[in-house]
Amino acid sequence: MEKGVIFNIQRYSVNDGPGIRTIVFFKGCPMRCAWCDNPESIAFKPQIAFHKKKCINCGACMEICPKGVININHKNRFDWENCNNCEKCVNSCPTEALEMIGRLMTVDEIMKEIKKDDAFYNKSGGGITISGGEATSQFKFLQELLKSLKVEGYHVVIETNGLITWEKLEKIIPNVDIIYLDIKGIDAEKHWQNTNVENAVILQNAENLLQGNCKVVFRIPIIPGFNDFLEDIHRLDDFLSTVKAKEIHLLPYHRFGEDKIETIQTEQKSLEIPSMERSELETIRRKIQHSGRIVIVGGE
Repeated sequence: MEKGVIFNIQRYSVNDGPGIRTIVFFKGCPMRCAWCDNPESIAFKPQIAFHKKKCINCGACMEICPKGVININHKNRFDWENCNNCEKCVNSCPTEALEMIGRLMTVDEIMKEIKKDDAFYNKSGGGITISGGEATSQFKFLQELLKSLKVEGYHVVIETNGLITWEKLEKIIPNVDIIYLDIKGIDAEKHWQNTNVENAVILQNAENLLQGNCKVVFRIPIIPGFNDFLEDIHRLDDFLSTVKAKEIHLLPYHRFGEDKIETIQTEQKSLEIPSMERSELETIRRKIQHSGRIVIVGGE
């Protein structure tokens, strides 16, 4: 049976689609956004996180590690490159300073978790949101999960960066009610600098989705010094007009991801900029607000 790598199943969410929802977070992402708020979701395999503040330096992890990659007396403590994620150190830690991020799950296992809250979905008009990482990167498993959700009659939202071939994207559309499409920037060169991937496929997919009358909500993260310049906003506005976008969520930068950088092996660096208040995006909201277009700060 096909298995996917899932790093979290979050229940009782009210911010990622209508009603009360359960969010299934897929692990693994092809993008390397400088501001990623889920750095633990980037790697495609399960991996161990170290929460330094919980550690009491008891040495239990070092003693049980079969590969000798842990040294509590060393500055870096872990030799992540040679760790095989056997999880023995996680199970030995008395303070839960070590945590396994990601696990292999079948569709049936995920469906079992989802069904626990059927009463909440039914009463609130909620459902299931697929997020990540980037769920479309585990395409075969995603297809299986979406088909099962469709058979059970769940309302489904998928959050995606759109970095997928149109041939594949077309195949999942029938089993999705709303697509939340992240747009990190319009300028090709800046997009590459900020995410390490090109954006041509993403922008073309956005246009194709709108032409196909799909329910698409554009989610635009606004990052100070990266994509918030006046020229960026003008290009964004022009693009949204071209594809005839109807609903846009402007997402203010926050530092949640930076708090996780030191806990897990990642190449992501601290941006050393403060979180934004929603009020800071009002000027941008007004610039792209047009008749027939809904622009929300923060999303819902």
